[in-house]
Amino acid sequence: MRLRFLFLLAALAASLAPALSLAQESAQSRANAEIGARDGVLKLLPADSVTAHELTIGGRKIAYTATAGTLDLFGQDGALTGAIFYTAYVAKDAGADRPLTFLFNGGPGAASAYLHLGLVGPKVLDFGPQGRDGANSKLVDNAHSWLDFTDLVLIDPIGTGWSRTVKADDASNYYNVNSDAQSIAKAIALYIAHNNRSNSPKYLLGESYGGFRAAKVASVLQESQGIVIAGAVMLSPLLEGQLMFNADQFALGAALELPSLAAAELDRHNAFDEQKQRETETFALGDYLTTLAGPPPTGAAAATFYGRIAGLTGIPEDIVARNRGFLGNSFVKHSDGGSGAVMSPYDASFAAPDPYPESDYDRGNDAILDGFTRAYGGAFSDYARNTLGFRTEMTYSLLDGDISRRWDWGGGRGGGSRLQASATDDVRQLLASNPAFHLLIAHGYSDLVTPYGVSRYVVDHLPPSLAGGRVGLKLYRGGHMFYTNDDQRAAFTADAKAFYAKRPAAPPAD
Repeated sequence: MRLRFLFLLAALAASLAPALSLAQESAQSRANAEIGARDGVLKLLPADSVTAHELTIGGRKIAYTATAGTLDLFGQDGALTGAIFYTAYVAKDAGADRPLTFLFNGGPGAASAYLHLGLVGPKVLDFGPQGRDGANSKLVDNAHSWLDFTDLVLIDPIGTGWSRTVKADDASNYYNVNSDAQSIAKAIALYIAHNNRSNSPKYLLGESYGGFRAAKVASVLQESQGIVIAGAVMLSPLLEGQLMFNADQFALGAALELPSLAAAELDRHNAFDEQKQRETETFALGDYLTTLAGPPPTGAAAATFYGRIAGLTGIPEDIVARNRGFLGNSFVKHSDGGSGAVMSPYDASFAAPDPYPESDYDRGNDAILDGFTRAYGGAFSDYARNTLGFRTEMTYSLLDGDISRRWDWGGGRGGGSRLQASATDDVRQLLASNPAFHLLIAHGYSDLVTPYGVSRYVVDHLPPSLAGGRVGLKLYRGGHMFYTNDDQRAAFTADAKAFYAKRPAAPPAD
């Protein structure tokens, strides 16, 4: 009897094999057909690639699946309009309640390779002993990968990475605050649906403009997609344009920027001290703010005031006095006296040789953004092709300055409209409408692109009933991309892991 049963079972399997094989071939054919049906530059995008890997973190081995692929976007008429490239890392056998984090960089116009190979991914780009050698950088295992405590989906917005529209001219339709947030939210919703991750706690991580984007995307997901975000991490975020752009033109903006300049001066001399930093913060929002807001000081009062600023920032006293204490961009050429070096706004403690020493203005490329970090683009392209198996002839766009120049911030295009950029209302609404939502904001002390003083001001002015125990601000040594330093990356990752572990439950209804 048993032999007969086994015989029948084998016969059944044999009879089903052609059908199963046909189904698999049909599924692959459909996938190939979808790729083949793409128009324009999208024809260069291959089918999704899925590979298996293993990473050791803290002595624990994590087996994970990596997927490098695309998510298609369609118009109201059902026609394909574009494709968004993403890379997903999912730990095997980790449970249905494992957090899922969607990540993006900023710019606008930056791909996610910065966060991918700089902070969270299983590989990190090592820039050598001095942390700035892009020419000889190499990928190494990331002992601080966030895959330790969350699955990861890194997203490249349209126009960045390998994300493109069918028609090149249509890309500009995504170069505005609202359409950008809508397209990213749609990509997130598609990933969740395709991978059955509705029950996973969902988080967002955005850097720089990506921090601003995170607030917008979280709002769109909740309002348009019915997806409620458990929490967000904003790294060096833009929160309030009016407090950040043109800070040298009004007193409060200058006061919120001064602590970052002081931190950079301390770091340049290996003398950083948190107590001194707190004293500078008190001075910035005290005597410095009130003096800048009033008539310029004269006589001995002026000498004392400008001398103190010069001592804090390293900018010569005559330069400080000439600008009446508003430092603006004077730090770039003058922070280190007559050293002949220029400082980067991405890290005001970072000195590089001045390519135009005869000029009073900074005319060269930024030593960080346009210097060694450009290596992220080539490194990721090679990694995607040879490790993740995503092979395409399309050029990987790490950072497209044209997107930033063409960006519509709302209320008109151009630099002036950046002043209207604000994520504060979005944060307040998210905290009010979702009692489980919590937020972590992280900054480097010496970042002049998005000074930490602005975020502290925003956090300090949130209603305590919303922010209490749910909003945190963490500071680290370094600048806008402080995570390029291994020690600071480790510290930030540890803080992020604790943030994820909190997962506060919604309070009971009244």
